[in-house]
Amino acid sequence: MKHRKTLSICLGVWVCVIAILVIVSSGFAWGADLPKIKERGVLRHLGVPYAHFVTGSGDGLDVELVKLFAQHLGVRYKYVKTSWKKAIGDLIGKEVKPRGDDVEILGDVPVRGDVIANGLTILSWRQKVVDYSTPTFPTQVWLIARADSPMKPIKPSNDILRDIVTTKALLNGCSLLGIANTCLDPALYGLKQAGARIRLFRRSLNELAPAVINGDAETTILDVPDALIALEKWPGKIKVIGPISPRQVMGCAFAKTAPRLRDTFNRFFEECKKNGTYLRLVKKYYPAVFRYYPEFFK
Repeated sequence: MKHRKTLSICLGVWVCVIAILVIVSSGFAWGADLPKIKERGVLRHLGVPYAHFVTGSGDGLDVELVKLFAQHLGVRYKYVKTSWKKAIGDLIGKEVKPRGDDVEILGDVPVRGDVIANGLTILSWRQKVVDYSTPTFPTQVWLIARADSPMKPIKPSNDILRDIVTTKALLNGCSLLGIANTCLDPALYGLKQAGARIRLFRRSLNELAPAVINGDAETTILDVPDALIALEKWPGKIKVIGPISPRQVMGCAFAKTAPRLRDTFNRFFEECKKNGTYLRLVKKYYPAVFRYYPEFFK
């Protein structure tokens, strides 16, 4: 009886040890840098379907770019669909919540990917938990209204900060759609303080423009890539009123534990710019962007 009890305890200890080893080894595999990714043979691309970066149909600017990067590394490409709320947690294994320019860690979550690439704006709070690549795309936040709105586009000056103040002044008393915890969060730009009546949108960023067209609110904010697509998709339905933010940039996000992967991507991306590959992709997905930000693509 005593021997059987001892055997049972030993078996229980071994089960615990094996479980811990599985968890540790899995965590190491999931949170890997470049050598482990090459050993695994797969690069996992975390992407939120957004604008022409990740279309949701198997293509997009960032989809093609990351596929080329996987080919450059000699590994298979795998797309892992995520959401704006979960993307960073899926990359770093920590659920996070932005608080202004700071960020709160809420707990542990499984790591599901190696790089976020879906038109991810470089924001201060995000830089505290991920490392960005060199900038890959220019952007800015614009105020958008229905084409028949009495609100008129501002007359641009040579001072972007003055233009932002002028644009915000038009928002006093107006309803505005935004999405919390994204680059289109009204809290990032002080729009409530400007007098806007904030309505937090519960659907995707891609649906903001049609929501304004349908009369869900008088205005919304869009970043440049999405605004360019909306203007093309719904001609004569919306108009750009003016800037809400200074010019910004987007990049690919990597875990802070994967510096070699990020550095390798940066070198790869520079080569894509030099040999014309990147310019070809931009012309394919965002031909109008050169009109607004020609200096970025020089």
